[in-house]
Amino acid sequence: MVEGSYACGNSQIPLLGITIGEMLNRIATAHPDSDALVSVHQEIRWTYAEFLERVNTLARALMALDVERGDRVAIWALNYAEWVLTQFATAKIGAIMVNINPAYRTYEFEYAMKQSEVQTLLIQGRFKTSDYVGMFYESCPEAFEAKPGRINSDKFPFLKNVVFLGDIPYNGMYTWDDLLAKAALISPDELREREASLDFDDAVNIQYTSGTTGFPKGVVLTHHNILNNGFIIGEGMKFTHKDRLCIPVPFYHCFGMVLSNMASVTHGAAMVLPAPVFSAEAVLRAVQDEKCTALHGVPTMFIAELSHPDFPKYRLDTLRTGIMAGSPCPTEVMREVNKKMNMSEIVIVYGQTETSPG
Repeated sequence: MVEGSYACGNSQIPLLGITIGEMLNRIATAHPDSDALVSVHQEIRWTYAEFLERVNTLARALMALDVERGDRVAIWALNYAEWVLTQFATAKIGAIMVNINPAYRTYEFEYAMKQSEVQTLLIQGRFKTSDYVGMFYESCPEAFEAKPGRINSDKFPFLKNVVFLGDIPYNGMYTWDDLLAKAALISPDELREREASLDFDDAVNIQYTSGTTGFPKGVVLTHHNILNNGFIIGEGMKFTHKDRLCIPVPFYHCFGMVLSNMASVTHGAAMVLPAPVFSAEAVLRAVQDEKCTALHGVPTMFIAELSHPDFPKYRLDTLRTGIMAGSPCPTEVMREVNKKMNMSEIVIVYGQTETSPG
């Protein structure tokens, strides 16, 4: 039987033939003391050495929940540090992370959970008008009477574990600390053995894209897809370990997860989270206080930042690059971003989720 091969166009940059976990291990070894993740709204600051340690702890904890290679682990949350940990921990153990849009209503959540056959769900609490725990119980009333790790639902036959991203002991759910404590049941050697068994062509992520008709479509992406897309985008922005990227775009979307997180980590750059959801003032403050060199956003975000009444008060002279994508940018807005926000090297990206995404 003839083995398949990769068809590549002309490029001076070779693709990375490694898994996401391998990449993180290499970057953390090369830049252990550089900032990896700064969550301003959570008052969290982790170096790459600290970030890797927390990723490995979560990876071992998920293994202790019997999450196997190929199992689906969904996360229904906004831009918190725990989201980024989950992104890399699931990759390290060969699980497939399922991104659940925080804007989903109950029927959309149910569709994604059933269609992707989720085994473990990580869920945050209420945000504004969205009561995520309440919507989950509405969809899965059996969980209210179940013990953590023993959910038995007719609607979600694959679901066993639910983890609340906080310290409230909801019925049928582990707390975040409960989950992390389970890491003690799995040795570092067992995690390394799991990592060594993975292939970079393994599926690692399911993202839902609305397309044009009907229910959202689940797009399955691999380590190779996501890692190389993020790496090449980072190369396009000339990222190094000295860069600091402000990320106001949502993680559940490929913009935040790949073009922001993966572009940063493949280059040892810092991920800076200004707020759980977009806030123009939080972005301006984070860029100034954290001395960010890059900023991502869709045109409406940049317009909101430029038109904020306190815009002239913030120093944005550390900015150099970033990405504007999601919809066509008006020429005048781009000129203002170049001039008033000092982003002379800003990059326009055209993408679709199926291409992971750029």
